[in-house]
Amino acid sequence: MAFIRMRKAAATVGLASIVVLAGCSDSSETDPPRTSSGSSTPQATLARIQESGTIRVGYANEAPFAFMDSASGQLSGEAPAVLRHVMSELGIEHVEGVLTEFGSLIPGLQAGRFDAIAAGMYITPERCKQVSFSNPTYSIGSAFIVAEGNPKGLHSFEDVAKAADATLGVVVGAIESEYATQSGVPQDRIVIFPDAASALAGVQAGRVDAYAATALTVNDLLAKGAQGVERAQPFTDPEIDGESVRGYGAFAFRQDDVQLLEAFNNALKNYIGSEEHLAAVKPFGFTENELPGAVTAEALCAS
Repeated sequence: MAFIRMRKAAATVGLASIVVLAGCSDSSETDPPRTSSGSSTPQATLARIQESGTIRVGYANEAPFAFMDSASGQLSGEAPAVLRHVMSELGIEHVEGVLTEFGSLIPGLQAGRFDAIAAGMYITPERCKQVSFSNPTYSIGSAFIVAEGNPKGLHSFEDVAKAADATLGVVVGAIESEYATQSGVPQDRIVIFPDAASALAGVQAGRVDAYAATALTVNDLLAKGAQGVERAQPFTDPEIDGESVRGYGAFAFRQDDVQLLEAFNNALKNYIGSEEHLAAVKPFGFTENELPGAVTAEALCAS
């Protein structure tokens, strides 16, 4: 099993403002003081959030991982569903969401804008140099959105590389860009979009021949009734270093928040894969097939 890389996708639409989980409002004017490394002062992050009963998390508004549910006015998705349980175990009842472009999540965490990243971010060795990851909460492969009928017959990253006139859309900061490059797709045939909605529109308008994203992102976009497009079937995940790759998503913390990470992983340990967990993430398309198994963040960071 190959332990590869990051996930990508950025904010899908709209909301250029900060939104809230559990009805809590968010304001940068009330941010707790931070040190230059991003840690809160004078208390450690875990002690502070337990005392206040609130944790602030960065997310990128990408369904089904973490997004603003306009109907309920709350953060929804796989990451918030898991986060609610873990925070409850730690005695923390309120979660404030800070809407952030995907590519700015790690800098935002390091700068102290929030206490953790709850965006289904893939664990990669490169990211492990900047943040500390929880153990993964899911594993997933990639997929393409193409025009109806898939006119260029694109069923893999390798197919895009072989078709001299084929172009591929990816979201800024997404792992799919790396998959494309390592599969031989030239840079001048990779089109970068700011978010998933823009990439989908790019396929619909003929700006690109395919949009590469996680399988669940693709499923979610198509379930909303997108016109003139379909999922490329069948699809073959890319091979890196001779092995088919999957992404492993997790929560990210500042590297000096050791106590918070340890407490989080302890609460996570007996939850992932339980009946309660599977029921909580089922509405977002996650099943037993997406469970991460015994794979750990340590192993993924070392791969």
